[in-house]
Amino acid sequence: MNGPSIIKRDHRLRTLAIVAALIIPATSGGPLFARDAAVFAESFAAMPLPSASFTTPSGAVDITAIATPVETTPAAPSIIRSLGSGVASYYGKKFAGRPTASGERFDPTEFTAAHRTLPFGSLIQVTNPANGKSVVVRVNDRGPFSRNRSIDLSRAAAEEIGLIARGHGSVEMTLVD
Repeated sequence: MNGPSIIKRDHRLRTLAIVAALIIPATSGGPLFARDAAVFAESFAAMPLPSASFTTPSGAVDITAIATPVETTPAAPSIIRSLGSGVASYYGKKFAGRPTASGERFDPTEFTAAHRTLPFGSLIQVTNPANGKSVVVRVNDRGPFSRNRSIDLSRAAAEEIGLIARGHGSVEMTLVD
């Protein structure tokens, strides 16, 4: 039996086993639990790929090298809802080390923010429309206490999107997952 047919057979066997694991409990009257499907899928995914090679007109090809997954970059955060636009400012150096409303110490080098109403730990993507730069910050404090401001950013976050020179600027905010 040559290499490609081994791969096809192995792939068909795995597919049939996964389908059977999902269909048989549902058709036999038994409950189909997500954990059961996950166990079956995990056990079949853990099966090693056959180490086979076959000859092509250009030479031998190692099938395991072709079937090995390629590492990907992390996905962008998924948008939950838009928070609209507003004015952002940033914390000055004098707040470094002081406790925030969430109880943690303020660190101007982290990407954190103060928001009036969002729960602590919420992630907000803040975009500067003037230059298109954006940053994701975590809410760990309450504020800003100035009526014309929507969000206070840490110095690192403000630098990332280019707000340091003016001290404040218009931003667009989106709640992300």
